[in-house]
Amino acid sequence: MSPGSVKAPVIAVVGPSGVGKDSLMEALLKRIPGLVRQRRIITRAPELGGEDYDAVTEDRFAALCVAPGFALHWEAHGLRYAIPRDIDELRNRASGVLVNLSRKVLLEAEAAFGTLVILSVTATPEVLAERLMTRGREDRAEIERRLARAATPMPAGLSQVIEIDNSGQLEEAVQAAETALMPWLQPERA
Repeated sequence: MSPGSVKAPVIAVVGPSGVGKDSLMEALLKRIPGLVRQRRIITRAPELGGEDYDAVTEDRFAALCVAPGFALHWEAHGLRYAIPRDIDELRNRASGVLVNLSRKVLLEAEAAFGTLVILSVTATPEVLAERLMTRGREDRAEIERRLARAATPMPAGLSQVIEIDNSGQLEEAVQAAETALMPWLQPERA
């Protein structure tokens, strides 16, 4: 699909841990009228924090897979993640819908959503290492594993990938993302 489609685009924000995906999304939500964020469903205890998500048990997740309650679901890092079906409702009233996705489900997401714009957020290995150490959620071995995974390439065959370097000031990355997204966004809807 192309800019100007009736449904708002799904904007997949992808990148390695510590790259600043949540910070970038929060800033874009404040700057772009009508932009909304789709919360993920995760089989992670609610008290573990990190991003804003809906926590479910493994049993509930399995039941929603059968229902079907998900537009998209996948496994990563020992957890199960999903995007609920109600993302379509958001697409009907938003200018765009931000969602944090895994690189490994992007082709499936493009097939499921049609208009998928991917913001591939990057940063230098040094910046990633510093951010991961500062947030203090991972031990040294886990940081090394996450840094090794950061070099994983994007799947081949994706239609619309926009690379955003977030090694420097967040404002620079936000401005670059906003400019790149403007042709894809729907007019603000009532």
